[in-house]
Order: sequence, then C-alpha cells, then structure tokens
Amino acid sequence: MYLQRRNRILRKNAAVRSLVAETVLTPNDFIVPLFIDEGQNVKTEIASMPGYYRNSLDVTVKEVKELWSMGLKSILIFVKSKDELKDNTGKEAWNPDGLMQRSIKAIKDAVPEMVVMTDVALDPYSSYGHDGIVKDGEIVNDETVDALVKMSISHAHAGADFVAPSDMMDGRIGAIREALEESGFTNTGIMAYSAKYASCFYGPFRDALDSAPGFGDKKTYQMNPANRIEAIKETLMDVEEGADIVMVKPGLPYLDILREVKDAVQVPVSVYNISGEYAMIKAAAKMGWLDEDKAIIETLTAFKRAGADLIATYFAKDAARLLS
Repeated sequence: MYLQRRNRILRKNAAVRSLVAETVLTPNDFIVPLFIDEGQNVKTEIASMPGYYRNSLDVTVKEVKELWSMGLKSILIFVKSKDELKDNTGKEAWNPDGLMQRSIKAIKDAVPEMVVMTDVALDPYSSYGHDGIVKDGEIVNDETVDALVKMSISHAHAGADFVAPSDMMDGRIGAIREALEESGFTNTGIMAYSAKYASCFYGPFRDALDSAPGFGDKKTYQMNPANRIEAIKETLMDVEEGADIVMVKPGLPYLDILREVKDAVQVPVSVYNISGEYAMIKAAAKMGWLDEDKAIIETLTAFKRAGADLIATYFAKDAARLLS
C-alpha cells in the first residue's frame, strides 16, 4: 500500500511526540488559589474538595515557600471572614488590619518575588453572601463599585501585585484603574474576571469560604451560560477600561468562550479551573473510573490549547510534580 503522507510517523514514539507537540505545559502557566483562615497552625480540609485545605496564615506562608521551590510563581488569595465581621457594607474588606491585608504583607515578606493576586469581591464579607451591597432585595451596582475600589486600594497598599475583581459589577475595572492611578499604585495590575458565568460548578468553593448567597442567586450580575457574544463584549470593555489580564470562569464547560476571547484581545488570557471541575476529577478517580494524574494533565493541556496563557487551578502542585 502506497501513501504519500503517513501521519503516524510523527506519533511513533514518545521522543518524536515531544518534538512535535503543539502545546507544552510548564509551572509558569499556573496560578495557585489559596484559602486563608484566622488562627494558628490551622489546616482544615475542605470536604467537597478532597486534598485541598483552608489554612491559617502561618501555615500559608510555609505553603507559599514550598510553591516557590516547585517553580510555581503566582498565587490568588481568598480569605474566610468571621461571621461577626460580616455586614451589608463589606467594610471589613478594606480594613488595613484585616486578614487579607495581613496575608498579603506576610507572604510578600516571606517570598518577595511571588506574584500575589487578590480576590476583590464582597461575598466573603457580606452578611447576605452576595458580591455586592444589597438594597430592597437588589444587588446595587454603583455603591458596590465604590466599595470594590476601597478594597482594591487597600490590597495595593498592602503590597498586592494584581487585584482580581471577581464580582461582575458594571464599570468596576475603569473605576479601580482610575483609583490605582490617582493613589500612586501605578505598578499594581488588574486581572479582571471578564467572562464569569452563573455556574452550578462553584459549589465547593462556597463551602471553602462559607460564602453561598443567603437569598436568591447571582444571575443578575454573573453571565447567562447560554451567551457567547456577551462574553466577548464584556471582555473587550474590561480591556478598554484598563484590565491587564482577562479571565474566563468556569473553565471546562466554556472552552469555546476561552478560544474566542483569546482571538479577540491582545492581553494575556487566564482561565479558572474551578472547584466543581476539581471535585469531579477527584470523585471519579476515587471511584476508579479514571486515572487522576492523566486527567489532570489532559485537562490543563486543554485549557492551554484553547488559548489560556494562565491557568488558575487547584491541581497546580500536582501538575508541577507530574511535569517535573
């Protein structure tokens, strides 16, 4: 049998496959989400995220040092606020002595070169569990943006390299950029959650921070999973308003959106491999239905192949070990 082209020649062994691989993962691709709690020597496993923990700050600092030693250079911080500090203003979010602010300072003191990104949204601080201020049952936009600006400035003052607004309020990127400029934080970046969908896959994350909405849902500010064009519009607006990095969230159910966003913008694109995606792989692996290590690498490769420059993932440490 004569064939002019035999495609299998480029697949015949591991060395050849490596030579012609179109997509290559490295630890430089990963952002490591970290959950931080009050206390000392606290390490609490999150029940719906097996193998992932909410740690006190002292334990977190040790973890960050380990991450850096593994070649992981970026973290995204989330904190669990005490119930007694929650209200409808979110004012604890910009407390200069708050857990987030103390965490930023401690981490930058311990590992100065680690790229520290911080979550900017009110849900961990809200008595309603929503990403914004509530009035008459409505999550109000403009007053929430004012609060997010205060929060972002406090993070920048503490030493954050990037603030990461995850709230999906209208106009908040422009407002934050203007405030950073006016306050002299001209080197503080913005990673905008630009296409964040109202997804069912966030459940385990809300367990981690006890931040589930106390009423209703988040569909008046997070995006409709049925929409595609809206994601591109929102992302382009965020870039115009001053975002340095844009994000698509969730990841796996939205690979088509990730690809289109990558084609539409000229800034780095990140994707969030979220808690529900993590939990699915963990559960299937526990049942013996798939090989966890192979599933991790295949999933992360899919994100990069689809266009992600950065991948926020709970599998970052596992992936770094596998890739080494």
